[in-house]
Amino acid sequence: MSHRCAVCGKGPLAGNTVARRGKPKQEGGAGSRILKRTKRRQKPNLQSVRAVVNGRSRTMRVCTKCLKAGKVTRP
Repeated sequence: MSHRCAVCGKGPLAGNTVARRGKPKQEGGAGSRILKRTKRRQKPNLQSVRAVVNGRSRTMRVCTKCLKAGKVTRP
C-alpha cells in the first residue's frame, strides 16, 4: 500500500541526515565538521479512516492534516 493521502495526495519526502562531529564554536569548541550524509525519507502521518465517498462508507488512508481540517466526512 502506498504512502499517499487519498484526499490531498501528500507523499513521502526525501532528504539527508547529516552526521556531525566536534563541539560548535558557539559553545567554545573548534567547530563542528560534517562527516557524512545519508539519505532518509519522511513519511506522512496516514490514518485508516472510514469516510463517506459518493454516498457509501469506505476505508481510506488520510493524512492527519486533512482530518484536522475537516476535509473528510465520517459516516
